[in-house]
Amino acid sequence: MSNDKSRDALSDAPIPQRNNSAEVVTSGSPLDIVLWIIALALLVGAAMVNQYLPAYWPPANNIWVRVGVIIACVVVALGLLYATHQGKGFVRLLKDARIELRRVTWPTKQETVTTSWQVLLVVVITAIVLWCFDYGLGWLIKLIIG
Repeated sequence: MSNDKSRDALSDAPIPQRNNSAEVVTSGSPLDIVLWIIALALLVGAAMVNQYLPAYWPPANNIWVRVGVIIACVVVALGLLYATHQGKGFVRLLKDARIELRRVTWPTKQETVTTSWQVLLVVVITAIVLWCFDYGLGWLIKLIIG
């Protein structure tokens, strides 16, 4: 396996690269603001559907109608958020993160077990040291106060 950072850790296949991987979405449009407001209103509405909708719309007394309305509100809100510049940037970030996860060399089971035992041992030793320190301070305070 080569030392090239643009290769997959498991299959040694090349990983597609972007020239501007640290691209930041800084510009937006007035349409983005409108879409954000509508999406937030839909999400707030989805949170309130269960409590308030049955009083205004009789079919909403059925639980499955309310569940459907909630799911519809959330799906439409996510679709609207995806339509914004920030939403497209977020999806691009998720795709880049997936590519980066292919580069990770994960530890073996033995390394994971060994490291876990080491961490557990350090935690237990630290707890004992802190308990001794607390006990010693308690004893000293009793000696001083009487």
